[in-house]
Amino acid sequence: MSKLPGEHYADYINARFWLLGQKGEERTYVGIGRIELLEKIGQYGSMNRAAKEMGMSYKKAWKLIEELNAFCEAPLVVKSHGGVAGGGTRLTEQGQKVIAQFRHFEKRLQAFLEQESEQIALSLGVKSGKSF
Repeated sequence: MSKLPGEHYADYINARFWLLGQKGEERTYVGIGRIELLEKIGQYGSMNRAAKEMGMSYKKAWKLIEELNAFCEAPLVVKSHGGVAGGGTRLTEQGQKVIAQFRHFEKRLQAFLEQESEQIALSLGVKSGKSF
C-alpha cells in the first residue's frame, strides 16, 4: 500500500492537525513539519543544520521560522550573530511552550483516535490487519 497522507495515529485512522493563529489579517499555523523544524533547531542550535536534517533549504527554513514567529506575541526562534563562539539559532521559551502544547495535544488526539479506531473495527467488522 502506498503511503497515506497524515500521521498514522491508530490502526484504522490517519490524521493531520494544525494549531491556528491570527496575526492581523493573516492566518498562521503550526503543524507537524514546523514542530519538527523547531525541535531540530532546539536540538542543534543551528538553522543550517536543522534545515539539512529536514531536507530543505536554509532559505525555506527561515521563511517558515518567520511565519512561526508571527504565530505568537513573542518569537519562537531568535538568531544570534557571530562573535567569539560564532552565530547560531536559538529556540526561545515561547518556542519550547509551542512544541510542548502541540505534543501534548497530539498525545490526547492519539488516545482518542485509538479508541475510535477500535470502535470502527467493531462496528464495521474489520478484520485485524485488513483495511476496509
